Amino acid sequence: MHSKLNLYGRTAAAWLCALLLFFPIFWLGLMAFKTEGQAISTPPLLFFTPTLDSFREVLARDNYFGYAWNSLFTSVVSTAIGLLIAIPAAYSMAFFPTGGTIGLLKFMLSSRYMPGVGALMPIYICYQYFGLLDTRIGLTIMFMLMNLPIMIWLLYTSMKELPREILEASRMDGATVWDEFRHVVLPLSVGGIASTALVCMVWSWNESFWSLNLGASNAGTLAWLIASYSSPEGLFWAKLSAASLMAIAPIMALGWFCQKQLVQGMTFGAVK
Repeated sequence: MHSKLNLYGRTAAAWLCALLLFFPIFWLGLMAFKTEGQAISTPPLLFFTPTLDSFREVLARDNYFGYAWNSLFTSVVSTAIGLLIAIPAAYSMAFFPTGGTIGLLKFMLSSRYMPGVGALMPIYICYQYFGLLDTRIGLTIMFMLMNLPIMIWLLYTSMKELPREILEASRMDGATVWDEFRHVVLPLSVGGIASTALVCMVWSWNESFWSLNLGASNAGTLAWLIASYSSPEGLFWAKLSAASLMAIAPIMALGWFCQKQLVQGMTFGAVK
């Protein structure tokens, strides 16, 4: 009886947490189908006639697909370039470590959580000097550098779990370092690489700080478009909600279909 009560309590708590986490998405979807007048009504309207006017206006007037293309380009390309650097770096650290490998990994991980505002001024000046402000290439480089420490860490922990016996057997068969990397390590690490790529793509897609400070109308991502609905006249809640809903819909769909890989990528190295 006691165990059943505990089970029911944990289930109720899980449902409560899920509802609390889902409520902002529900409210966002509700606001997106209102008119601007309905969106700012007091008390809030729960029952109303839905309208698609805000979606039509966002698509027609605000170049939604241009901003969506910028988000897609910067997230995919930055992840691809980052993997080209992170995979060999993680392989080297996992299988040919030195005395400073762990210290270097910890330093890279700590740099990922440094407040972006602390590095904004020098980065902004460098971008201005090299003509990278408000360019997709500039944002791509920034997103890649932002996620590179996490990429290396996740891939390092993934590769450390590979059985050493397989690698030793390949070396006994005369495999070179390049053969071992290409024919043994890469095929065995496909799951970890895919998980890392998905996690970093999601982070790049959701990134707003660097998008707002290094981008504008030419290379701005969906985060820049959403921020543009804040003006001195106030917030356009209905259009803001419609643009936000369309911005998060692709990444929510990706997360739904790839949730196993995302969870695996975010928990690499958590259990030893």
